[in-house]
Amino acid sequence: MIAAPPNVLVILADDLGWADLGCYGSRYHRTPNLDELAKSGVRFTDAYAAAPVCSPTRASLLTGKYPARLNLTDWLPGRPDRPDQKLRRPAIEQQLPIEEMTIARVLQTAGYRTALVGKWHLGGKGHEPTTYGFDLNIGGDQTGTARSYFAPFKSPDGTFMPGLEEAEAGEYLPERLTAEAEKFITASRDRPFFVLLSHYLVHIPMHAKPKYVSNYKSSDKIGEQNNPHYAAMVQSLDESVGRIRKKLEELKLADNTIIVFTSDNGGLCTKEGPLRPATINAPLREGKGYLYEGGIRVPLLVHVPHVKPSVCRVPVCSIDLFSTLLALCNVPPKTAADGTDISSLLNDKPALRRNALYWHYPHYSNQGGRPGGAIRAGDFKLVEFYENGRLELFDVSRDPCEMQNLIDRKPELARELHAKLTNWRKSVGAKMPTLNPDFTANPQAPDGSIQLPARTAEVHGVQLRYEPLPHKNTLGFWVRADDWASWEFTVKKPGKFALSILQGCGKGSGGSEVEFTVEGQTLTTRVEDTGHFQNFKERKLGTVQINKPGRAELTVKVKTKPGLAVMDLRQVTLTPVTSK
Repeated sequence: MIAAPPNVLVILADDLGWADLGCYGSRYHRTPNLDELAKSGVRFTDAYAAAPVCSPTRASLLTGKYPARLNLTDWLPGRPDRPDQKLRRPAIEQQLPIEEMTIARVLQTAGYRTALVGKWHLGGKGHEPTTYGFDLNIGGDQTGTARSYFAPFKSPDGTFMPGLEEAEAGEYLPERLTAEAEKFITASRDRPFFVLLSHYLVHIPMHAKPKYVSNYKSSDKIGEQNNPHYAAMVQSLDESVGRIRKKLEELKLADNTIIVFTSDNGGLCTKEGPLRPATINAPLREGKGYLYEGGIRVPLLVHVPHVKPSVCRVPVCSIDLFSTLLALCNVPPKTAADGTDISSLLNDKPALRRNALYWHYPHYSNQGGRPGGAIRAGDFKLVEFYENGRLELFDVSRDPCEMQNLIDRKPELARELHAKLTNWRKSVGAKMPTLNPDFTANPQAPDGSIQLPARTAEVHGVQLRYEPLPHKNTLGFWVRADDWASWEFTVKKPGKFALSILQGCGKGSGGSEVEFTVEGQTLTTRVEDTGHFQNFKERKLGTVQINKPGRAELTVKVKTKPGLAVMDLRQVTLTPVTSK
């Protein structure tokens, strides 16, 4: 049995994907220390972050509460409203509410020394970590990205990261944060401590140690992890874990220290900035910023001394760490929490009294995600999109890729889960988005053309979906003839327009008859086999007349589908026809 009171070390990665570690299946990244932690502890296969972006999950970990209850549902300060968005975001808290009882504050009052080392991103002046129960803050402020990954650790305006004003030239931030955590642990070895080592790794910008980058080969293979800079950052993260564990061994504290390792959201798999995508979350769908599995499912490793190593497949969430760690420390929580004490799972007793996990993300993400909510109950997960009320249902135990939408096969289950999700939102006081009065759908360009990209389409039916960048950027998975798509657009200067499409189609799937309709005028075409669904060809279909300015709609529907799939559709373009 672990001696009382135990020490607690939580290592929180930033933007690390579920599939980024060797113990979760990565064959590209090198993570021997984290793999060893998994072997000696409990590895959770179905662990979730409370949100698809960072600040809400960090708040949930500290308080045990759903982000919706805290009204902190987006990264801070959040993405502003824009005219290309149908909905306006609800106002959110700009810091963790100061009255919240954090795990640091609870443990501090129980005699623990507490430290936040690394990223905070839960408030600025007056809302620093030391306001919420941390005795020490090194590196944590209101920023969501490192001011600099290499010393000096400051922004261009001269503002330093707290506690890092002095540093050797060229010092690497992850190594310095690890050293600061080691320093605090050493100074606290004679009394219980709680350390939240909150790495800025592996968040962009991708600044890695050059000698580590050279360890990895780059490739252009689609759908595989192949980013050497990101891999080098993962390697530095792994080394930090190894260093901390070695220090605990040297201080003879390993047998009395609980270690938790997790991430604040799924891996970034869309292109942001000038570099290639950070990672690939396959087999999970999408990534950071989405309510699909790739955006919210995360690695979770829990090491409790003298507890038998195991693999746990029970769904758990970042909201559970508050209650669980306090239970393991035998410290009363002093406040109600949404999370559940999952310590029984650490002893291979897989029963939890919880019917569901919930998500509420009423925002547009930088990665392309749209406002929505989700619920996972047992093996099934329902996703709701707030723009149009669309529902998608998946059996994530059998289909973690979320390929097969079961909404038409299990309508009663979908209604039941949607009712639960709706009632949960009411119970936590979730703030909903509202209609954006400034919304301008696909505006006409100065040259008179109107571009309708796949990402702005509204999909109707079951399987058709927008598949985002970096690799797809298309309407795809068009395997059902009943599925269809539509676009809203805004006309300033009406007239006659030539309609063209960017269309791809794999071998053997050509020949579908498809109708494009604008303002009651229909152009019919037969899909051309282009040799590959991602081999796009421009097709000119004819002309349509738009007689008045304002909002208009284009629909695309299937008349016949002889092959496996209809096509991939990247863009529809309306080009003004000028009379000579």
